[in-house]
Amino acid sequence: MGLDMYLEKEYSLWDSNEAEKKEKILAMFPELKRKPQYIKVSIEVIYWRKANAIHSWFVNYVQGEDDCGRYDVTCEELKELLETVKRVLADKSLAERLLPTQEGFFFGGTEYDEYYFSDLENTQKSLEEVISAPDFGSAEYYYHSSW
Repeated sequence: MGLDMYLEKEYSLWDSNEAEKKEKILAMFPELKRKPQYIKVSIEVIYWRKANAIHSWFVNYVQGEDDCGRYDVTCEELKELLETVKRVLADKSLAERLLPTQEGFFFGGTEYDEYYFSDLENTQKSLEEVISAPDFGSAEYYYHSSW
C-alpha cells in the first residue's frame, strides 16, 4: 500500500513499419482484421514508488486533480519536468519552491533528504532515457498513480 506512479508509452503498431509483428498479432487475434488500426502497444517506461514530489508535479502541471486517473502527458511536459529536476539537483535550495513534497495517505516522507534527492536522480536518469529513445515524439505518453 502506498503511492505507486507510472509513466506509460503507447503507440499504434499499425502505424509502424513492423510488418512481421503485425502479421503475428493478426494471427493471434483474428478479430483485429476487421479493425487493425486499433492495435496499440502500451509499455511502462518509468515506475516510481512514493516519489511524492514528482507526483505533485504531475498533479499540478498535467492532471489538475489528484484522482488516480490516466492523463496524457506531452513530450514538452516531460522535457519541462526533466529541466525542473535538473535545476533542483544543481541547486538544492530550489527544492521546496520548484518540486515541493506532497503529503498523502502512505505517500512517503516529506523531508528534503537523501531519499528525496535520490528520487530526483532516478527521475532524471529515467526521463533522459525516455527522451533519447528513437520513438520519442511519435509515441503517446500517459501518467497515472494509485494508492
